[in-house]
Amino acid sequence: MVLILFGTELSPPVRAVLLTLRALELEHEFRQLDLLAGEHLEADFVRKNPQHTVPLLEDGEAYIWDSHAIIGYLVQKYAKNDALYPREPLPRAICDQRLHFESGVLFPSFKELQRLLFQEHATELPKQRIAQLHESYALLEQFLARHDYLAGEQLTIADFSIVATLSTLDLCYAPLDPHKYPKLSAWLARISALPYYEQANLQGARRLADLVRAKLPKQFDKLWQKAFEDIKSGAGKQ
Repeated sequence: MVLILFGTELSPPVRAVLLTLRALELEHEFRQLDLLAGEHLEADFVRKNPQHTVPLLEDGEAYIWDSHAIIGYLVQKYAKNDALYPREPLPRAICDQRLHFESGVLFPSFKELQRLLFQEHATELPKQRIAQLHESYALLEQFLARHDYLAGEQLTIADFSIVATLSTLDLCYAPLDPHKYPKLSAWLARISALPYYEQANLQGARRLADLVRAKLPKQFDKLWQKAFEDIKSGAGKQ
């Protein structure tokens, strides 16, 4: 039976699942939902997921929501080995910590910016919110101090979860300065080189960036102009 993923490619958590599905080479159907039209509030969807959130994975008679739960489930059930989600206690704990960092630190910052922009219709983004993103970037830079990937020397679902949100923040709200965050920038380039990355993640992140730019054209252009100037001048170089 083919796996069915419900969601929208605008959503970083949905894209984290798409990355995992592609990495595992699992046959699946991606059913895109129009959240603005309330398709996630329809009775059949709410029956499957009472929280009516995306992503939602349908695997036969099983319904699983929350991207972190889904990607862990996919590896444990379908992967040929545990490389993407280690079974050993310490590597598993490190991977889980990174997943919790995404759900507890990185994604809430993204969600708040989205709320301000698309629900509160803010005309300018609060500087403290952008500063918080850079604090998160600095922590991720430290996570990569001794390894090429966020949970160690090999690619894991923690990388998929974080790259889906980080790449979106980078394109939409706080461009990543390679001088200030060299290891994080190198990591992003490393993940971006995966053969399925563009289709599974980048194109959705770019679509969302277009929407953000339409809402805040002046601030968006100003943000990127400053980022390019800082990169060119080496501002923030350590």
